[in-house]
Amino acid sequence: MAKPFSQDPRNPHGFSRRAFLKTMGVGAAATGWVASTARAAEATILGPDAVPLTLRVNGGAHMVTVEPRVTLLRALRNHLGLTGAKEVCERGACGGCTVLCDGEPICSCLMLAVDAVGHEITTVEGLGTPEKLSPVQAAFAECDALQCGFCTPGFVVASTALLNTHPNPSLDEIKAGLSGNLCRCGTYSRIFEAVHKAAGQRG
Repeated sequence: MAKPFSQDPRNPHGFSRRAFLKTMGVGAAATGWVASTARAAEATILGPDAVPLTLRVNGGAHMVTVEPRVTLLRALRNHLGLTGAKEVCERGACGGCTVLCDGEPICSCLMLAVDAVGHEITTVEGLGTPEKLSPVQAAFAECDALQCGFCTPGFVVASTALLNTHPNPSLDEIKAGLSGNLCRCGTYSRIFEAVHKAAGQRG
């Protein structure tokens, strides 16, 4: 253990910089431990049994009863019947399960349903209806920006989020904005065309 005071004659005050830094380090660690302990004491423990949750989805409040381990994706599909978001990779690599959380695109396979409580979730079903498509949905249909259609809902949601922040995106911005979504059929050129068309319709 370092001595708190130095015997170095060049340091008449006898204070050791090393001792000072060690003291600061111990103090910071103690502060962090106290803060983490306080947070743990305040945390609500859920499970392992199913718990009731209220999710805000597409503008409405919906009650579901799920185990804490259930993802938002599975709560949407299996408990609310909203099957637009697709269960594909389950690791956030394909974008097939994209939904909006407070307006931001997220992979719903990576968020637990319990973590979605208190947030506004929008799925592809909440963007438009068959009778009144959103500009993005209409552009995808007009540009034939789909083939098997499995990835289409994720692309529509991600494109909507992109246009909300970039109303008139360049081709490079469209590519970057949709880089988290994969199309197994390779219809990227028509998808990009649809987003460009939707931008014009929204304007």
